Amino acid sequence: MTTQALFQVLASGLLMGLIYALIAVGLSLIFGLMDVVNFAHGEFLMVAMYATFGLVFLTAFDPIIVAPLVVGLMFCVGAFAYAGVVRHAMRVKANSGMVQIFATFGLAILIQGVMQYFFTPDYRSIQASWLGGKTLDIAGVFLPWPQIFGGFVSIAAFGGLYLLMSRTDFGKALEATREDQGAVALVGIDRNKVFALGWGLGSALVGLAGVVLAIFYYIHPQVGGTFGTIAYVTVALGGFGSVFGALIAGIIVGLVEALTAMLLPPALKSIGVYALYLAVVFARPSGLFGKL
Repeated sequence: MTTQALFQVLASGLLMGLIYALIAVGLSLIFGLMDVVNFAHGEFLMVAMYATFGLVFLTAFDPIIVAPLVVGLMFCVGAFAYAGVVRHAMRVKANSGMVQIFATFGLAILIQGVMQYFFTPDYRSIQASWLGGKTLDIAGVFLPWPQIFGGFVSIAAFGGLYLLMSRTDFGKALEATREDQGAVALVGIDRNKVFALGWGLGSALVGLAGVVLAIFYYIHPQVGGTFGTIAYVTVALGGFGSVFGALIAGIIVGLVEALTAMLLPPALKSIGVYALYLAVVFARPSGLFGKL
């Protein structure tokens, strides 16, 4: 293998890893806030991709232009999902963990079925966009512009999330609720409102990832399962509830996946990711940055 080929693989893995981190961070945020795993997370990504496709089709605008609309839509989807499903599941006294799992899993099946009914199982794609099909050549290393854009969006999203969590009252309320859900009520913080906004924020982040993916990836009702599984592995690898652990884990997952695809047939590229995850689980069950 040449040095140039190795740089090509590493660069591609890094860019995809940043996108994986953007997909996973909303899942990690919700778990850290509420100790609830959203099994509909991949379907939220799929809805965002369809929303991007639909808005581009209706308005003829570029996906980058419609991105704020998709993010706003997904914020509402997340907040309504909490208010309509998760909040009621959390009130159950017996086997609440299992109820929450089945509630979000059922929501995922419902969303997938609805999208398949209205849009059929056919694969769709955005045919023309500002970045689609374009690459950047750096000393013989070719980087697709959609992935470059996705990498920058991911970095910007994590930077904005850091500022939100550390510099705003809402961020401080999120952190306080993450630390002690019972105590925040004593200082006048509405826990249900924080949870709804947290779900909205987590869904908005995966909506942003959906816009990026829609530029260069096929859109179909099962697409959420593929990236949802990667998101679960990324969150578990980085540490459940560790928002910025998701960033490091996403990069690691992207690099390991790219290196595995170089050594093994592309269809087996996930083997390296799951092998690494199992190794981390045995050595550190809480993940790289998590706490038991």
